[in-house]
Amino acid sequence: MNNASNEQVQHVPGKDVHILAVETSCDETSVAIVKNGREVLVNLVASQIETHKAFGGVVPEVASRQHVECITLLLEQAIAESGLQPDELDAIAVTEGPGLVGALLVGIMAAKALAFALDKPLIGTHHIAGHIYANRLIEDVQYPAIALVVSGGHTEIVRMESEGRFEVMGQTRDDAVGEAYDKVARALGFPYPGGPHVDKAAQASESAVPLPRVWLEEGSYDFSLSGLKSAVLNLVNQSRMKGEEVDKGGIARGFQESVVEVLVAKAIRAVHEFGAKQLLLCGGVAANGGLRSTLTARCEAENIPLLIPPMKYCTDNAAMIGAAAYIKWIRGEVSDLYIKGEPGMSLEGWSVEATP
Repeated sequence: MNNASNEQVQHVPGKDVHILAVETSCDETSVAIVKNGREVLVNLVASQIETHKAFGGVVPEVASRQHVECITLLLEQAIAESGLQPDELDAIAVTEGPGLVGALLVGIMAAKALAFALDKPLIGTHHIAGHIYANRLIEDVQYPAIALVVSGGHTEIVRMESEGRFEVMGQTRDDAVGEAYDKVARALGFPYPGGPHVDKAAQASESAVPLPRVWLEEGSYDFSLSGLKSAVLNLVNQSRMKGEEVDKGGIARGFQESVVEVLVAKAIRAVHEFGAKQLLLCGGVAANGGLRSTLTARCEAENIPLLIPPMKYCTDNAAMIGAAAYIKWIRGEVSDLYIKGEPGMSLEGWSVEATP
């Protein structure tokens, strides 16, 4: 059972709702306070990039320990900067999954403790729903909508017939886009995190090394990047075996053009097939310049309304968790104090149940 009474979770039209949100799914510790699911009062992010750079990737145990070190300070700072008193908060939201289980548990335990201490509702929130609803922090979402999710661990096309209802139409069968970028970056000798370096090299190169496009079966909305990644590794190894200089810029551009072409084509096809009113780009790779510019140009050419969050809301942050949690709160759908980290949490399973 939740510690919150029914009166505490009852939505009162016209009354401002302040949700404190916690995000610790991977290597950013973040706390935010969001008003009415749209207005960000404060959004604090403590990044661990410099720590994990030495290892060439995220080390789960190290990430968890760093979350422990700073979560309490961020909670105190967020409340202080918001200008609110703790009892003015309406609910506590936290990323329940997916993510690294140890990292998730740090945020969940902190959120549980705060919800219990303040006697406020607790809302376990889906990380990808957060990325999708980061768009709501800048503009209203019109339904039905299609979301193109591109992050370090997820590549999905999601159909939303109404607010808070998710149907995964396609997903990666192997590497996610972010993972593929990091592996290609490592092969090219770029530092961690590799995605921004590949993007920069691709946009600076005047030519592209031809690389395959992986479309899969006719009509499929799934993605596969393992073969493309292997093609890049083969090019790099062949150049080194011949004693030739690796064309890092050309390979980066060829790789990026291949990835972007397939992502954009399938997202646009989904919009047309399902009659979507908007296309939403979301996830950490939404910060990629090549993807943003190509998708923007294609949507303008086809008169498709496109939403892309600002850079600060593309990568992991708690403001997006507060935005997603709001759609649960207004329906009275809250969690109990027994929630735990769910690394494989289903987006469709997190869909809202009731009409507000």
